[in-house]
Amino acid sequence: MDLLNYAFMQRALLAAVLVGITAPAIGIYLVQRRQPLMGDGIGHIAMTGVGLGFLLNASPVWMATAVSALGSVLMELIRWYGRTRGDIALAMLFYGGMAGGLMFVNFAPGGSTANLYSYLFGSLSTVSPSDVTAISVLAAFVALVTLGLRRQLFAVSQDEEFARVTGLPVRALNLLTAVTAAVTVTVAMRVVGLILVSALMVVPVAAAQQLTRSFAATFAISVAIGVAATLGGTVTSYYQDVPPGATIVLLTIAAFLALTALAAPLARRRARAAAAAHPAGDPAECSIPATRAAADEVGA
Repeated sequence: MDLLNYAFMQRALLAAVLVGITAPAIGIYLVQRRQPLMGDGIGHIAMTGVGLGFLLNASPVWMATAVSALGSVLMELIRWYGRTRGDIALAMLFYGGMAGGLMFVNFAPGGSTANLYSYLFGSLSTVSPSDVTAISVLAAFVALVTLGLRRQLFAVSQDEEFARVTGLPVRALNLLTAVTAAVTVTVAMRVVGLILVSALMVVPVAAAQQLTRSFAATFAISVAIGVAATLGGTVTSYYQDVPPGATIVLLTIAAFLALTALAAPLARRRARAAAAAHPAGDPAECSIPATRAAADEVGA
């Protein structure tokens, strides 16, 4: 493949793999928490960090990481204490982040809104060696959190009250999830873009859920879809000269549609197999009601 002869494509492909792994890895927890659009809000806030990077002549990736992490903490605090006016506060935070990014870029020496295009929608040719270093470090953090604390994060995402009763530090884990999501947004912005990153965090998970029921299987399949989509979108963008972020998102949606179409006949086949294995007239299936059996076990 001739694209591997170019250093910028080598960097882009490496970044694509890291994004394909990290985005669904944290996205599965956001979907379980019923916060699928959290990544979109963080993307708006990260714009301020990118603008500050241009204004202060610092790395936009690291500045976006710091600002989006702070914004994600504010989002969690608003969720806890905002009550009825929480949605209004979140809206002001999101739109203020976008407006702040545009304003800071215009104040930067020689800056213009054109400088933001690659951060908003992704760009292959602008992934620098320093960006790859930052993305690798941040991706390692995301992988460490999402895999090392998967049991605790899953418990909190499923039922906060139950997790609190069992002694888990629910607020600390919620904050860690929010910060990890913010880090993931900055990892993905050079490949997918801030505007589209939320789709890569959510759609592969939704696609995997069409075929799986267990958390582990959903996690593995969603990451596989993410990696396939980011690599496929990056390669397609190189050969067809199309935007990488849009191509990646369209590939994930295509995977969702394909797995949805495949899930229906598989579900019918499983239902027929279950019916054949346990006929309706089988006395063994109705001799002891489930509740009575459970009560007998407890009594024993």
